[in-house]
Amino acid sequence: MLRRTGERTAAAHGSVGLATERTAAVGGPRGLYADPGLPDRIFRGVARGGGGLVLAVMLLVGGFLLYRAWQALDRAGWSFITTAAWEPDAGRFGIAAVIVGTVLIALVAILVAVPLAVCGALYISEYAPPSMRGTLISVVDLMAAVPSVVYGLWGLFFFEGAVLPTARWIATYFGWFPPLSVVGADPSDPLSTETVYTSSTFIAGIVVALMVAPIICSVMREVFTQAPAGEREGAYALGATRWGMIRSVVLPFGKGGMIGGTMLGLGRALGETIAVYLIISPVFVIQPHILQSGTSSVSSLIALRYGEASPFGMSALMAAGLALFVMTLIVNFIASSIVARSRSGASSDA
Repeated sequence: MLRRTGERTAAAHGSVGLATERTAAVGGPRGLYADPGLPDRIFRGVARGGGGLVLAVMLLVGGFLLYRAWQALDRAGWSFITTAAWEPDAGRFGIAAVIVGTVLIALVAILVAVPLAVCGALYISEYAPPSMRGTLISVVDLMAAVPSVVYGLWGLFFFEGAVLPTARWIATYFGWFPPLSVVGADPSDPLSTETVYTSSTFIAGIVVALMVAPIICSVMREVFTQAPAGEREGAYALGATRWGMIRSVVLPFGKGGMIGGTMLGLGRALGETIAVYLIISPVFVIQPHILQSGTSSVSSLIALRYGEASPFGMSALMAAGLALFVMTLIVNFIASSIVARSRSGASSDA
């Protein structure tokens, strides 16, 4: 029995040595192949098909907008980007005013929403008691699900009147900064009307900020909770306080999620329609004063003029929608490239 076992072992070693010699003769180690199995192949195919379907839908949407907008773009040419007026049937139309208004509303929204979202996400993930954490998460998710028309009605009938003294105070003490100045307002006259502060970019931006803050907060909270436990414990072991641990571990790790959540909220702010439409007073001039009455946005322009547009006017509205579509894609691509280079956006060994 022992002799046969020894012979088999020697034969096995001889075959291994022969295989090694053949591999060396070929010129390198033999590659390993593992059959993923049918379930893995099905999942891979479904994932690739889903990704391809998303790209196909995006291309179809862009192609449809370009097809419907071509008549207006062909007539307007490059003046479509530089013209502020919107009179398609008279041959004078462009997106200069509405693009400026869209960007300003979105910037105000992001400047207000991001600090709220960061503080809320840090409190839920790092400071809130475990018994309250689930309730707070549910409340934030519920706020993200509230329809935009509800925010718009709230902003129109309640928030606008409540924020007018604040807007007047900002214009009085910070009006030396051009975007915060208000044309036609007299800060020294206590009886001057406050109608110059209504329906402004400032009010619309704050209402949109309350809409996008829960979305940004949810993304950031998920990323903050994934910070490596070993690095958290290491920071505490080196004598760091809780805020020191957050500053040295959680925030650097979650930078990609913070940027991604901010850009996701920015995309929502750029395309918000009903809430902005209910609050603003549309003007088709470039209006850089965010506290002053009168502004516009691409989405509110489409909602305002869609029902009464002529066939050519509809083509012009499609051209405005195409510009917003391209701008949103550019923002998302920039955000994706930044997130992919960050630690929380890439694969980590932790």
